[in-house]
Amino acid sequence: MKPVKRARALRKASTDAEALLWSRLRNRQFRNLKFRRQVPLGHYIVDFYCHEFQLVIELDGGQHSEEVDRSRTQWLEGEGYRVVRFWNNEVLENTDGVLAKLERQVGPSSNSG
Repeated sequence: MKPVKRARALRKASTDAEALLWSRLRNRQFRNLKFRRQVPLGHYIVDFYCHEFQLVIELDGGQHSEEVDRSRTQWLEGEGYRVVRFWNNEVLENTDGVLAKLERQVGPSSNSG
């Protein structure tokens, strides 16, 4: 399946954690930053991406392998992206804490919203 078609399919089949985090990131709700979801970058599709900060947010569930995630993160970082990973249960149980960690990634801003 082509990356764009695969990304579309993934958007339609969001996990509960992805849907919850997206509800807080979409429409510039978080720091007035533009996030996209299920974005093809190279041969990977990342969960969330903010171009302004070259920030990739990945949500991991039980299906993720540390070895695969490590090589994926290394490739993305090698291309200049910053990668932040959260467990699905962390997003579901502590959404505000996840957003606080993202705040630290993007730093202070005068246009927070």
